[in-house]
Amino acid sequence: MRAGRVRVDGEVVTEPGTLLDPARSRVEVDGRPVEVEPKVYVLLNKPRGPISTVVDRRGRSTVLDLIGDLRGRVYPAGRLDADTEGLLLITNDGDLTYRLTHPRFEVEKVYVAEVEGRPSRRALDRLAGGVMLADGAAPPARVRMLRAAGRGAALEVTVHSGRKRMVRRMLEAVGHPVISLKRTRVGPLELGDLRPGDWRELTPKEVAKLKEHTEKRAARR
Repeated sequence: MRAGRVRVDGEVVTEPGTLLDPARSRVEVDGRPVEVEPKVYVLLNKPRGPISTVVDRRGRSTVLDLIGDLRGRVYPAGRLDADTEGLLLITNDGDLTYRLTHPRFEVEKVYVAEVEGRPSRRALDRLAGGVMLADGAAPPARVRMLRAAGRGAALEVTVHSGRKRMVRRMLEAVGHPVISLKRTRVGPLELGDLRPGDWRELTPKEVAKLKEHTEKRAARR
């Protein structure tokens, strides 16, 4: 801008921070138009295996390998461990990603965990109170028994934080290691009946609900 390479509606603009209407103003750099990147919102049912990143230096499969080419540069809004499946939002909306993933906004993440053994009321109460982990106390979780199956059980676990492998470590801390783990909801967004590895774009209504939910959380904070 200081060098006079930027034009807005044909006029050279040299001051950083100059305000404009991106829907109406024509911005050029070195005579080439600059366009606002369209927002992309994809719901993926992540299977076990791929890692939740854009590029992996070790050459492992990533979640972006599952969705192919999309408009714009996208990235996962948060992460799921390689051995965890379920709901993963992929987007290029940085503001929404921040509000969905930062602990201060306390957006709920819901998981279904198949665990070894049948948790007692005492174990469930410990999870509700926040168990101690190696990197500090885990925040309180809402846990309810979905069903007992053989020598194990299925639990629904609702948390706000997203520390590394936190749900697995919480359940192991109370004596019930995880056999399988699946995220089914983030805020108002639900996984639905997508099969593992399948994806779809969010509807405008779903995007609006997500933004409304996170904006309300932000206003409370």
